[in-house]
Amino acid sequence: MDSDENEACGRCSMTTVVDAAEVDRDPFDGDRIEVDEDELRTAAKPAVLLGRAKRRLNEIATSLTYGR
Repeated sequence: MDSDENEACGRCSMTTVVDAAEVDRDPFDGDRIEVDEDELRTAAKPAVLLGRAKRRLNEIATSLTYGR
């Protein structure tokens, strides 16, 4: 594969997985694997909110434990 055919979407990793699984499927068939920016933000919101909640709970627990 030359540099004009490279994609930045992880298909090279898929090739390795497909080769290891010995599946008769070409990972380069079909459309590119892309996620719309708005869809990505929507999908990431719960993780961001949970991360913030976890950080706040850790701050509270540290404050209660060490009196800070």
